[in-house]
Amino acid sequence: MAWLCGSLPVVVAATAMETAARQECYPELKPVQSINAHPSNCICIKFDPMGKYFATGSADALVSLWDVDELVCVRCFSRLDWPVRTLSFSHDGKMLASASEDHFIDIAEVETGDKLWEVQCESPTFTVAWHPKRPLLAFACDDKDGKYDSSREAGTVKLFGLPNDS
Repeated sequence: MAWLCGSLPVVVAATAMETAARQECYPELKPVQSINAHPSNCICIKFDPMGKYFATGSADALVSLWDVDELVCVRCFSRLDWPVRTLSFSHDGKMLASASEDHFIDIAEVETGDKLWEVQCESPTFTVAWHPKRPLLAFACDDKDGKYDSSREAGTVKLFGLPNDS
């Protein structure tokens, strides 16, 4: 679920039970519009900080980028092989990070769809978040089968974008 704050508060939900992004007005939460976003279940949705786009991630391993005003899909990103679990736009809306059970995070340029980076991970990534003011990405990986004690739940939070990253 994600909020778009503009002249009218609007909530858009992408649920695992639907293939559509659904727009609802707040506070009534009455459905206003529904769009078919993917051929399989939507898992995640995020708005860019500029209010120009929203992105949806799906079980079909696709990320689709939508124009907020026109409600049309402007491009799809298809570099992941597993269902898209998490998305995040950079603070300036120029980059979009997406991750899944693949052992990498895809960072794309929003306007062109070009791959900027492929951040390697040792395990699945289930959450990514850009810093609110800097090009710094935090992400959490599932490391319970890695170098830690596999009998307990474990995970790590890592950063990408520090001066020594390439």
